[in-house]
Amino acid sequence: MSKDKIDRDMIRALAELLDETKLTEIEIEREGLRVRVARQLGAAPIHFAPQPQPHPPSHAGVAAEHMARHPGAVTSPMVGTVYIAPEPGAAPFINVGDAVETGQTLFIVEAMKTMNPIAAPHSGKVTQILVKDGQPVEFGEPLVIIE
Repeated sequence: MSKDKIDRDMIRALAELLDETKLTEIEIEREGLRVRVARQLGAAPIHFAPQPQPHPPSHAGVAAEHMARHPGAVTSPMVGTVYIAPEPGAAPFINVGDAVETGQTLFIVEAMKTMNPIAAPHSGKVTQILVKDGQPVEFGEPLVIIE
């Protein structure tokens, strides 16, 4: 059979074979000609489109933006997951009310399976911790306020 001539009987036979065997696709190759017959089973094609996310209350975004501009805010230098302790079950690096020194580890942000310590940029007192253990964080997101 040449590539220029399509054997309609063969295609019909393959389609009948799909029905008989409950297959969704069959492909054969003869004399350099490849024929593939497929069918869709009543379901629409699946398209992976982003689903609309519920919008947080507008004051939440404003509060985070406001906190990021606080002079004592320590923000995440990367996208990742924040951890408040060196290991599960251990005491947290810091608590509200603690005095911290420049360079002291405040959190760990895991990014691409690498644990990155987040150090205090200046000394002061921890007045607010703005994240929870295991929380995903974005670049520039405020983590803690040190005054």
